[in-house]
Amino acid sequence: MTRLKLSDVTDEKPVRLSVEIPARLHRQLIEYAVVLNGGVPKDAPKPGDLVAPMLERFIAGDRDFARARSLSRKEE
Repeated sequence: MTRLKLSDVTDEKPVRLSVEIPARLHRQLIEYAVVLNGGVPKDAPKPGDLVAPMLERFIAGDRDFARARSLSRKEE
């Protein structure tokens, strides 16, 4: 099985955010959702449902952001 960076798409109360993405990225999100669903298109997550967990994962792995965040909290 393919090891993906995104493993859990949890349900939380959403906050609406509207963004425009290139059609190419939308197609890639659809493909990612299918792979995440074991290669089965039926019942794969919707592309919009992947965005928040992907951004969370990206931010969690950004060491420079973590360092800057830590420094700004110490200054408060």
